[in-house]
Amino acid sequence: MKTVRQIAEEIVHREGGFVNDPDDPGGATNFGVTIHTMRRLKLDLNGDGTINVADVRNLTRAKAVDIFIKHYFEAPRIASLPTPLQPTVFDMYVNAGSNAVKILQRLLDQMGFPTVVDGALGPKTLGAALAAFKAAPDHIVDAYGIARRNYYFRLADGRAASRKYARSRAGGKGGWIHRAEEFIAPKYHLTSSQFKERIAKWG
Repeated sequence: MKTVRQIAEEIVHREGGFVNDPDDPGGATNFGVTIHTMRRLKLDLNGDGTINVADVRNLTRAKAVDIFIKHYFEAPRIASLPTPLQPTVFDMYVNAGSNAVKILQRLLDQMGFPTVVDGALGPKTLGAALAAFKAAPDHIVDAYGIARRNYYFRLADGRAASRKYARSRAGGKGGWIHRAEEFIAPKYHLTSSQFKERIAKWG
């Protein structure tokens, strides 16, 4: 069983280094930590009184790991989820904030364990997650991963500028889809033809 720090280090590796993509609503990002997050946390790393792209560039890998553990694992109470769900929900929380929990809440509702879709891991959601895990211990992690993948597809369906994150330049699976499928058993991965069929309407 991996430690939370090991999982966080894997997330940082997955996120990569500094990028400032104009198509990314997150803005300048380093190791997965956005400039918006740094401003929210008041991380003025160079001490010049402002938090800007220079501070994002100065962020270290170790600091990013610490941020993820404190603000994306401990603060949203991911440790209270069934252990097998924690890595994928943690990874998604880094990538999509409270939408990670909303995806879980919608899945729990579909499984017959209703809860309020509010993006917070309160007692009702945690109780529903435990009940769902007990009912389908061999399937819930895959189901959540598939729900993540569908979430990415819906984002790309609705925003053409985001399609480059779901589809590679060569036309195959992009980073978003590979990321979701890291947490899905291989038998549920989309084949190349299935992927192409899913994105055919993108043109």
